[in-house]
Parts: sequence; structure tokens; C-alpha cells
Amino acid sequence: MLFLLRMLAMGVHFILAGILGLLLGICRPFNPDNSRLCARLYSLPALRLLRLQLRTAVKPLLEHTEPCVIVANHQSNYDLYVLGRVVPKRTVSIGKKSLKWVPFFGQLYWLAGNVLLDRGNAIRAKQAMLTTTDTLKHKDTSIWVFPEGTRNLGQGLLPFKKGAFQMAIAAGVPIIPVCVSTYVKHMRLNCWNSGRILIRSLPAIPTAGLSQGDLPHLLETCRAQMQQCIEAMDLELTQGAR
Repeated sequence: MLFLLRMLAMGVHFILAGILGLLLGICRPFNPDNSRLCARLYSLPALRLLRLQLRTAVKPLLEHTEPCVIVANHQSNYDLYVLGRVVPKRTVSIGKKSLKWVPFFGQLYWLAGNVLLDRGNAIRAKQAMLTTTDTLKHKDTSIWVFPEGTRNLGQGLLPFKKGAFQMAIAAGVPIIPVCVSTYVKHMRLNCWNSGRILIRSLPAIPTAGLSQGDLPHLLETCRAQMQQCIEAMDLELTQGAR
């Protein structure tokens, strides 16, 4: 029963947050800080409705004042509520083009200045990547990317795609990894307290002076650091539950 009530409340919240976010986007279209504000609109009420206990340690992320590429692990659609809590100022994200068809959310996502990527069209995808590189260089805006390219459903990090790292090298901006503990398999939405989640950001990985030939090493270094951090957080939660 609690699960059904929660899902009903979350459905209403999703619609209301979408309407408010859409109004914000209409009032100041394509403002790069719309994403952060919309993320909070979705995240803060949802965390209370779901009663997810979220602990964050993201000082390297929030104190970084220059444009960067932020990479995070992607577990489920609940990431909207979990990671929405830590999106920094002037940050937009890259999402798949099909998002624009989601009522309210898709339209506000576009008006928030986020980049919609058509992965089925190589020419348009390349043009979108060039646009994001220009954004990093000249518009004082950071880019948030899920380098796995799809949800891993809590089964561990999937192989990373190259796009985020190509952008960072081309723009000469650092990469900041954001790691979320494995939560999707452990949520108990039919219980009063649904679960505990840890989020940590790692120190920035510089790319200044790197070339595209350095991309494989950069990608693997970032993935290894994130994997180690996620495993450490999962162990911490497991030991704390004993």
C-alpha cells in the first residue's frame, strides 16, 4: 500500500515540478542556471516523499568555479531525484533526443539549455558535440554527462563512451567525477525509510595539454577512480547496516 501511495504522490509531484520548471524556462529560456533550479524542483520534494537518506560529500564539485565536464554513474530514472540534489550552478547536461517527447519534462529540459543528442544521426551528434565544446570554452558553463550512455541498473559501471572525454580535451577543461553508491537494487519503496545513498565527488582531473591520443588513458583513469569510490561507498553502507 505504501508503495502505491508513494508512486501516486510521485506522479503528481512529477507533473507539478514539470509545470513549474516549464514556467521558469519560458520566463528565462536557455539560461544555463535553469538546470540547477529545475533539478532542485524535482529532487528536494522527491527525496522527502521517497524518504531516501542522502549523504553528500561533493566539496570538489561545488567549489570548482571554472567550466568543467562532470561525469557520473547512471543507475536508473531515480537519478533525476538523487543527483538533482548536487547539480552545481551554470551546468547543463547532454540527453538523448527522445527526452523532448516527455510531457513537461522534455520541454523544460530543452528550455533549460540542455543538449539533446541524436545518437542515430552521426552528423547531428557530431555537431552537438562541437556545440558543447564551444559552450565549455566561451560560455562559462559546465557540462554534465553520463559516460556509460545508458542506465546500468545497479549492475556495476558499464564501459565508458568517449564523448565526454573528447569534449574535455578539446576544450582544455578538467573532468570532475561524481560517484553515487549502488542504490537501485537496495531501495525498499514499500518501507517507511526507503534506503541510504552516498554521493561523493572526486578531485578534478586536468586535461590541459592533453591530446586526443591521451584519451584512452584518461578514460580508464577516470573510470578506475570512480569504480574504486563506488565500491568503497557500498562497503561503508554495508558495514553501517550491521
